Amino acid sequence: MVSQGPRTSEGKRMPPTPLPGRPARGSRTGRPIMALLDLLGRRWTLRVMWELRDSTPQTFRGLQSRCGDISSSVLTTRLRDLDEAGLITHLGEGYLLTSQGRSLLGHLLPLDAWATRWAANTRRR
Repeated sequence: MVSQGPRTSEGKRMPPTPLPGRPARGSRTGRPIMALLDLLGRRWTLRVMWELRDSTPQTFRGLQSRCGDISSSVLTTRLRDLDEAGLITHLGEGYLLTSQGRSLLGHLLPLDAWATRWAANTRRR
């Protein structure tokens, strides 16, 4: 029997991990920026990356606890996507960002500062 990729608990085929060169939401050609935005726009992806920011390995259960309401099936899928994209790795003691994942998070940190200023300006209205 030929495998047709991972499936959800309802038996639906999961979309492939967005990677450069693969079609992604908003791009038939898989432009790298569109693949990245597709990956980061998936539910819980940014939260999982954020919870791995401190370079301390996180076990599956520890990461699930840090993320709050994330289901184990969604966390499993996000970890698979991030691993396939080369942004995280799993070592014996847990999950960590790769150097590429830390680099990406470093590029996202200025958005946190911008969002903080935006929130302050929005409250003044």
